Amino acid sequence: MSAPAGQSDASPVRVLVADDDADIRDLVEFKLTQAGYAVEAVADGIGAWEAFAANPPQLAVLDVMMPGLSGIDVLRKIRESEYASVPVLLLSAKSRDSDVDTGFAVGADDYVVKPFSPRELLHRVNGMLARAR
Repeated sequence: MSAPAGQSDASPVRVLVADDDADIRDLVEFKLTQAGYAVEAVADGIGAWEAFAANPPQLAVLDVMMPGLSGIDVLRKIRESEYASVPVLLLSAKSRDSDVDTGFAVGADDYVVKPFSPRELLHRVNGMLARAR
């Protein structure tokens, strides 16, 4: 029998989730944890960057509009770091083409507009991690 999507025989894949909306953060954390991922959840951009720098995850899910540092700011820092290849999914209420274009231009691997389907988000995370392996 194979391991759940978020884990191998060794240890679970680590995912950083950063969103200042506690309900969304909790929902994403619950869905990813339920799928077998080890999730570190933080409430702002500064916390996201500190968590990422201290213990880089295999994937990051970042809200675009957060206090301190935006998700775009955190993404820029990730892409400038030695862990630039870590896949990053941006979550945002900003749905204009120019907003999505900015996310991809800075280096996002995927962009999901709120409100979103938790199941779709999980499929996207699974796909990103499969391609990263």
